[in-house]
Amino acid sequence: MKKLMLFLTLTVLIAGCAPKTVYVDPDNDTGKVVLSLDYRDFDIAIREMTQSLLTEGKIRKPGGGKYVVTTGQVVNDTTQRIDTRQLLASIEEELLRSNVVDFTSSIGTTGDSMINEARKLRDSDEFDQGTVQAMGQLIGPDLSVSGKIFERVVHYDNHKKQVEYYIELIVTDLRTGLRFWQKQVRILKRGGKKVPIW
Repeated sequence: MKKLMLFLTLTVLIAGCAPKTVYVDPDNDTGKVVLSLDYRDFDIAIREMTQSLLTEGKIRKPGGGKYVVTTGQVVNDTTQRIDTRQLLASIEEELLRSNVVDFTSSIGTTGDSMINEARKLRDSDEFDQGTVQAMGQLIGPDLSVSGKIFERVVHYDNHKKQVEYYIELIVTDLRTGLRFWQKQVRILKRGGKKVPIW
């Protein structure tokens, strides 16, 4: 009985000392800055990149209409595990919202496998061929988005280090292979020498 009471007392004490879990309001986050990249850093980079691309006017197709864009690869060359697809998804969302481009899911890193699966239904006796996608309907992309994220660590005295992050985005004209647009956003952080980056 004494062991049970001791166990219950310890359980209550441990539960009472456990840190509380709270929701974070991303628009008013006053949480500590960390040396690694967090959502706030990506929000800054996405905002700067999309504003640059949209305000320079190059993404507006001469003569009207919309460019068709596909997504290539964003390489993560940092010590952190970063889902670069998440970065691209946010950029795609902002550009789609601007209503000046269309993104294709027929090719690229965001390809939809159902596009090809739907075309395998041609000549199948099981499907009404009038409802099956006809040949020659896919629209090829005009532009491709790719990029890279890399970091550089600088030790500038015995107690501190500076971590420099570079988030680079490139838009390529697929017809000519020429670079259509490019932007690099730098995010710089300083902290204790022993503070981990990941």
